[in-house]
Amino acid sequence: MDLASESKMNSEGGEGRPVPPTSLPLQGGATQRKKLSAPRISLSLDQSEDDLGETPDDLDINVDDLDTPDEGDYLDYTDHEMDWEDPNVANRSGLSEPYDPIPTYSAEEERQDGKLWRTVVIGEQEHRINMKIIEPYMRVISHGGYYSNGVNAIIVFAACFLPDSNREDYHEIMENLFLYVISTLELMVAEDYMIVYLNGATPHRRMPGLGWLKKCYQMIDRRLRKNLKSFIILHPSWFIRTVLAITKPFISAKFSSKIQYVASLDELQKLIPMDSIQIPECIIRLDKELKEAAENSKMNSFLLGPEPTAAGRTDRPDAAGASSS
Repeated sequence: MDLASESKMNSEGGEGRPVPPTSLPLQGGATQRKKLSAPRISLSLDQSEDDLGETPDDLDINVDDLDTPDEGDYLDYTDHEMDWEDPNVANRSGLSEPYDPIPTYSAEEERQDGKLWRTVVIGEQEHRINMKIIEPYMRVISHGGYYSNGVNAIIVFAACFLPDSNREDYHEIMENLFLYVISTLELMVAEDYMIVYLNGATPHRRMPGLGWLKKCYQMIDRRLRKNLKSFIILHPSWFIRTVLAITKPFISAKFSSKIQYVASLDELQKLIPMDSIQIPECIIRLDKELKEAAENSKMNSFLLGPEPTAAGRTDRPDAAGASSS
């Protein structure tokens, strides 16, 4: 039977479809074609055990020889306090050591933390002020009300609230305090203004240095320097007078003409309204002591009388001699 007849017989089989040949004749027939066996193809979607690949015979795997991890090889991730230097830590049993949880950060604490730093712009340059470090010294500058029909501001600078120069963080405090004073001055002043410098009751260790005062003057905006009408110094000491004399070459003649020395609170009250100025207690005590000392000095001078001058003493014998003659 040749290939054509076999195909015809198979085509008459089930469902009228030709069945592919399973072999080809090696001999016989006109063509002498070689027969090859075709693999069986399964078109079923259902997976069975016959469809799985078989393991080759030459692949010999001994399961007993495999190195599998035991319980001791696993890390215990629940023990956060493990001491890696302790070789016996793996044998430790029981509950893990207690640890403190991370504290929550409330909204109020976030607002408080934001208040610790203030960003200011001075001379078109942005600066950050550490408000925490200058908190005890923020009373160094305050608003003292207004003068001249309530238009011009009075700025009070109390040197007694400055930090001691023997502190380790003195320079850091003064740097942040300088930025605070300059930025506060720009916020308080809109028109003309005056500065009242309370110099009394301030020990030498708290007096601002020459470099700090010079830097303040140089960093003050030109508008502020121009609008400053008066710089009143209450209870001036020899030190502040010396400092101003040294800094005179660095400041303008107009600024020097605005400086005015005042010896007492009574004298200051004659110049400006004192209703809104907060005078520290140490300044009030000093002013009272200076006033009592001045009154005692006047009283002693009145009781003792004026001392005779040298010319008066020489004239008396001559007058006595003239009268005797």
